[in-house]
Amino acid sequence: MAIESIGQVSNTSSTANENSNVSQDEFIKLFLAQLNSQDPLEPLNNREFLAQLAQFSALEQTRQSNDKLQSLLSMNSSNQALSLLGKSVQVNLQSGSEFNGTIEAVHYDANGPTLTIKSTEGSFVDKISLSQVTVVKQ
Repeated sequence: MAIESIGQVSNTSSTANENSNVSQDEFIKLFLAQLNSQDPLEPLNNREFLAQLAQFSALEQTRQSNDKLQSLLSMNSSNQALSLLGKSVQVNLQSGSEFNGTIEAVHYDANGPTLTIKSTEGSFVDKISLSQVTVVKQ
């Protein structure tokens, strides 16, 4: 899930980074393939073996930290959305135009919070993401 925040700038380089990372399952498969195909007369050096186990442990800890950080960012995004209730905002619509109004509701789905905004004329705009909010007024 992509986590958004108020005034967020989109980052296109994250997709390239995701594709270059080795997953935990891929690492285990590579490690087991190395163990299965090693020469029995010249087994893997103990230091190399321990270094690879340490890498595996570090990979798992990094994955767990990343999961916890994603949860923390998700909670922060929810808090930002809730703090906007009743406030006047300016948003950029997907059509490229700007819209001014007051946050009337916050909705949650699998993609995170979305906002419902009521304009001064009384019309409503739904499904506004936090990244579309450009100005928060009191």
